[in-house]
Amino acid sequence: MQHISVINTITVPAGMEQMAEDIRHDYVAYFSQQAGFVSSTFYRALQREPDGAIRYINTVVWQSIEHFQQVVNAGFDNAEGENRDGRKVLGKGFPAPISVSPGQYVIIDETLGDNLL
Repeated sequence: MQHISVINTITVPAGMEQMAEDIRHDYVAYFSQQAGFVSSTFYRALQREPDGAIRYINTVVWQSIEHFQQVVNAGFDNAEGENRDGRKVLGKGFPAPISVSPGQYVIIDETLGDNLL
């Protein structure tokens, strides 16, 4: 079974950072209760965009594409991206003007350094 990483780039206008972080926390709490959830990591850019917005990267790792699809399920089939639990998935759980660019990836190469703690 090959893990799948869902990687979302999230652009958050200045002043909406706490809202975006709270929404992400709520979704990870939901995802972590679903079968096949492995982990999630959240990154914030060190620099702001020229307009004051800040970018985040959110990753959620699933045991398989099938586990991911079970959580997303009906979200593929409607404009709101709403799954069977009534959750907006596929990056659609954030209000405008927050923008999300979702994608699903598998690892094809990984290099680990000698300085692992």
